[in-house]
Amino acid sequence: MATLRELKGRIGSVASSEKITGAMKMISSAKMHKAEQALKRQLPFRNQIETIIANLLSADAQFASPLLDARDVKHVSIVVLGSDDGLCGAYNVNIFKQLLERIQHYRSIYGDDVKIKVIPVGAKMIKAANKVAHTTVSVAPIDGIDSKTEADGVKAFMAQLQQQFLAGDTDLVDVLYMNFKSVSRQRPRFEQILPVVQESFMPESAKIASARPYLFEPDVNQIFSSVLPLFLLSTMQEIFTENRASEQAARVMAMQSANDNAKKLLDQLRLEYNKLRQQSITNELLDIVGGQVR
Repeated sequence: MATLRELKGRIGSVASSEKITGAMKMISSAKMHKAEQALKRQLPFRNQIETIIANLLSADAQFASPLLDARDVKHVSIVVLGSDDGLCGAYNVNIFKQLLERIQHYRSIYGDDVKIKVIPVGAKMIKAANKVAHTTVSVAPIDGIDSKTEADGVKAFMAQLQQQFLAGDTDLVDVLYMNFKSVSRQRPRFEQILPVVQESFMPESAKIASARPYLFEPDVNQIFSSVLPLFLLSTMQEIFTENRASEQAARVMAMQSANDNAKKLLDQLRLEYNKLRQQSITNELLDIVGGQVR
């Protein structure tokens, strides 16, 4: 049985942990709301790009862009977004499980000889991704890119992916990240970035725009080729921001759970401490009443 001194030390330790987890929860909550606000600020830009593309698609013209060209898939790139910091529950584990399933999915579609390059983002995901390195699976993190990367870094990262696709180094680029729904709901999600699929241009907007006649200067194809990289950039920026929001939401839930457990443990320890203290007092009284002196 623990002594009063040992129990008192444990109570102090657990109380300190409770304060730490509570503070981390508040910090993560503030960062999550900041990421949510960033998502809202990015929305008008993305909507404007989609509207422009919808207007272009409504024109009676043939569109051609190397970013739209689908080819036989022999090399696949998977961008996997994780976290740089820990204490976010099973956040990285859930993403890593989806990565393993996706690798098997590609092998079942394109054959066991398909070359797969995993591009992990975030220190925790880089460490996990190294476990899947194989003769047909390579891991290639990009220097200077992490889960906290913002506008300029995301722009350079997206430009590098486009360059690899246009050079023929990869035939398909997918992004795996955690889709933010709410504080308690984040779901792993795959999104094909390259080649660009027309379904990502919001067909509802295209229908609305089809009723509006436009005169384009310069020609439609040239405008489309200029706007398409901006669409990819807005998509990637949204993915990075959404991933940050999901990470902080997962950390809020993990810290809330840890804080609740600390409170329960603290109550148990205090109850045990009071019982032991009462027993000690009772024994002393019995000794006094019995005339025993120690």
